[in-house]
Amino acid sequence: MMIKVLLADDHKIVREGLRRIIEESGEMEVVAEAADGHDAISRALDTRPDVAVVDISMPGMDGLEVVSQLKSLAPAMPVLILTMHDEEQYVVRAVESGAMGYVTKQSAPEQLVDAVKKLYAGGLYLTEKASEALALRVIRGDKFKSDAESLSMRELQVLRKLALGQTNHEIADSYHLSVKTVDTYRSRILKKLNLRNNAELSRFAMQNKIVQI
Repeated sequence: MMIKVLLADDHKIVREGLRRIIEESGEMEVVAEAADGHDAISRALDTRPDVAVVDISMPGMDGLEVVSQLKSLAPAMPVLILTMHDEEQYVVRAVESGAMGYVTKQSAPEQLVDAVKKLYAGGLYLTEKASEALALRVIRGDKFKSDAESLSMRELQVLRKLALGQTNHEIADSYHLSVKTVDTYRSRILKKLNLRNNAELSRFAMQNKIVQI
């Protein structure tokens, strides 16, 4: 029996590559694709895949919001986060949102296949780096949570892009938002973190491993 998989990623070329990896395994088939979070929810409920593979950074509703909603609407459906981010903030938030697996896009293709199989069998799959991030959080305990955890997922994403030197216009285009909305997010981030400008945002992001150099 083939394992039915949903792919949610806003880049068509990425979905095509993932489809090829999954279907070449001979044990899985892609039954639905989605280019944004809202479509991912709709397609998941329509097709009821065995495993949903979801990117974190999508326009509109991001991947972690998708995870949270699917946990409520289809609690038996395991979600695997597949993303370019391996920073601790993202790993912890993904698991807290209800994701049962976390794999980076830099991982070998076999890891994606193994992860889907593991989730289908009822297990949990984390890359070595993701496991280390979660272990560090447990060791440090809640009292050592960083100020970054006061940020929403979208605020964290905007912070990361600002720290990488992107302009408000570039960020707006990336997430299909208005420039005014991005500026609002930036203002909220500065206020929550008690920072004054983008240089301080960048320093904070590096110190908290939201970005790495």
